[in-house]
Amino acid sequence: MEEVVTVRLLLISDTHVPKRARDLPRQVWDEVAVADVVVHAGDWADVTLLDLLESRARRVIGVAGNNDGSEFTGRLSEEVHVELAGVRFTVVHDTGPTQGREARCMERFPRTDVLVFGHSHIPWDTVAENGMRLLNPGSPTDRRRQPSHTYMTTKILDGRLGPVLLHSVQNA
Repeated sequence: MEEVVTVRLLLISDTHVPKRARDLPRQVWDEVAVADVVVHAGDWADVTLLDLLESRARRVIGVAGNNDGSEFTGRLSEEVHVELAGVRFTVVHDTGPTQGREARCMERFPRTDVLVFGHSHIPWDTVAENGMRLLNPGSPTDRRRQPSHTYMTTKILDGRLGPVLLHSVQNA
């Protein structure tokens, strides 16, 4: 009997540490500890958080955002394509305006199963006509006009994306 491959993912973006918060919330660090892969969709603000995540997480996949300076050059690109347990991911920071997002992303990333993005700080979870899943985890540190700080978790179960859970940060 074949073994079922399960990969636990933590999706975060727009952390802006230390500009918007001194650190990630304890709840997010607890998720880092159990995740197989941490996906960060940009706007770290300071390379110190990247260093810390890389030292504490099993694996970090991240991109640079529009607020990330020259210290990220050479360490993070603006776009990452990676296959995890049979699921093809693309990570970018900004996908542009809400209007027409799915169609634009289908055209730009035709071989992507899951697109993780940030920038707006607004959680987003939709499926494009071609089946591509578009996910924005919001921000665990800067909620802007949202009711709470947020992040997402999910699993890859035997080559398929499992349920995606949006979490509100408690005591943020």
